Amino acid sequence: MCGIIAFADKTILNKKPVINNMMDMIKHRGPNSSGEYINDNVALGFRRLSIIDLKGGSQPILNEDGTVAIIFNGEIYNFQSIRKDLIAAGHVFKTHSDTEVLLHGYEEYGMDELLKKIRGMFAFLIWDDNKKEMFGARDFFGIKPMYYYHDGDTFIVGSEIKAFLKHPKFKKQLNKEALKPYLTFQYSALDETFFKGVYRIPEGHYFTLKDNKLTIKKYWDMDFKANNLSFEDTVAAIDKSVSESVDAHRISDVEVGSLLSSGVDSSYITALLRPEHTFSIGFDNKKYHEGVAAKELSDKLGLDNTSDIVTEKEALDNFPLIQYHLDEPDSNPSCVPLYFLTKLAHKDVTVILSGEGADELFAGYANYGFHTRSHAIRVFADGLRKLPKGVKYTIAHGLKKMPNFHGRLHLYESTAPAEEFFIGEALVFHEGQADKILQPEFRQSESVRDIVTASYKKVRHYDDEVKKMQYLDIHQFMPKDILLKADKLSMANSMELRVPFLDKEVAKVAAGIPTKYLINSHNSKYALREAANRHLPEEWASREKLGFPVPVKQWLEDEPFYKTVRKMFEQDWVKEFFDQDAILDILDRTYRQESDDRRKVWTIYTFLVWYKVYFIDDEVPHYNADSSKEKLEA
Repeated sequence: MCGIIAFADKTILNKKPVINNMMDMIKHRGPNSSGEYINDNVALGFRRLSIIDLKGGSQPILNEDGTVAIIFNGEIYNFQSIRKDLIAAGHVFKTHSDTEVLLHGYEEYGMDELLKKIRGMFAFLIWDDNKKEMFGARDFFGIKPMYYYHDGDTFIVGSEIKAFLKHPKFKKQLNKEALKPYLTFQYSALDETFFKGVYRIPEGHYFTLKDNKLTIKKYWDMDFKANNLSFEDTVAAIDKSVSESVDAHRISDVEVGSLLSSGVDSSYITALLRPEHTFSIGFDNKKYHEGVAAKELSDKLGLDNTSDIVTEKEALDNFPLIQYHLDEPDSNPSCVPLYFLTKLAHKDVTVILSGEGADELFAGYANYGFHTRSHAIRVFADGLRKLPKGVKYTIAHGLKKMPNFHGRLHLYESTAPAEEFFIGEALVFHEGQADKILQPEFRQSESVRDIVTASYKKVRHYDDEVKKMQYLDIHQFMPKDILLKADKLSMANSMELRVPFLDKEVAKVAAGIPTKYLINSHNSKYALREAANRHLPEEWASREKLGFPVPVKQWLEDEPFYKTVRKMFEQDWVKEFFDQDAILDILDRTYRQESDDRRKVWTIYTFLVWYKVYFIDDEVPHYNADSSKEKLEA
């Protein structure tokens, strides 16, 4: 795992100090070493976290005659078999790294064919000096980040936006259109980031830069097509693919551990991996302590478990640092425990496996149709899902007009078109609510409906509403929130986080599973749970998902925490963005327990903390340990 940064700009004659300053901004991604490739056209910079080929894997790597250079962030899990083919084709290797396999693979196959062959997580850049072209690719699901900025003769591309700030031609400006959608989605939802002019290379895409012209092309997409396998064969196929993926994800020249919560996803991965070390995190509140269940499972499996708690003071004091590492505001509360969990794991291992992606691939979210605990309503909804599309939509239309009753939401979302109600896993402010608290100049933005329509258009031929929702989350919530925080907050602590569920071969299996095997009257991601049950203690796979629970409500009802948030809301500069009276009222009512708007408060607070870090303080926040906690532990 590493950090990559590059720019193409002929007007900068002395490129070395520029690329070195940019590399310094992402040193946390690769503290072991650095390297650069520079010519009249481009500069490529690399920060290394040593995982494979510890002695020979330094980058950039050049081909035999020095005309093609590569920098690479990620892991290619099938690189050894491709390497054999390339040696047979006459390529000469100087290292045993997967990076060099990508380099010679590009020479032998070209970008399109190379991307069809590889299996892994990646963001890599290639400069071909013969063609005077730059190529860059991002993996299938967007596990590894890649941003770019293209203004005039300047092109910048890399792992983290903070490195762009050190380029003399980069213009740091707030993208005002990003704020309103963020208030709805809880993350940066547009293709353009919160930094004006900075965009993401989308997941499953690669780019070509030639003569200052940028071309971006899609090379892979998730394609759901239900097969005719029996339920038993489906469970077997899931278990085989996940087991093989975990084996592939073991590859490393350093120790590999796993993150462990009380849920089935991380438990399944841990049971297959059987690492020496597992890690879990919680809060000083029994309801919010995942470590208890994680310790129980570790004991049953005979594994070592290291756990810790995060105090309210630690969370509050280090929240600016967390938002700094994320590059853009993300108010998903699980960012807090994930940062501290990877910090804990860093004491013992360099590589960790985690369970991200299982909910999206195997339909684990309640919003896919699991809003009730009533078995009778679940069974009834199962029957409704089997009706013809036109009949279902008519029933949904009727349910929408009916007075509320227990199970109405579950029945409605089991029959309505996904486009009518589902915008992804996160929904904080409705657009009208956002307009009421925003200043007029921040109300103009792409609508929520327009943001999700791009994905829905690609699956408009689907008859299965759950598959539509899965597809949307795979292209919206997962890459822009779930995977972004997984990468940024593990790399903040110089950790490589791997996600075995998000493997190309696992995805092939998931794409063929009928929804009836995933969502039914028994549970969500039902077939995955049955596969996990083959390796876990009895009933463990049926445990309810907690998903890094965070005591935000309790924090906001605690006077010291409330006062800190209120002090931020009262700052004069906040008036530029928000109606201060309106947001203070939301905060005060939550503190007095007159309403439960914790997510709204947290989402506003997150943006303000992030903005202060990048546009007011303009400096890297420091880590702050909780000294009172240290005394308790002593």
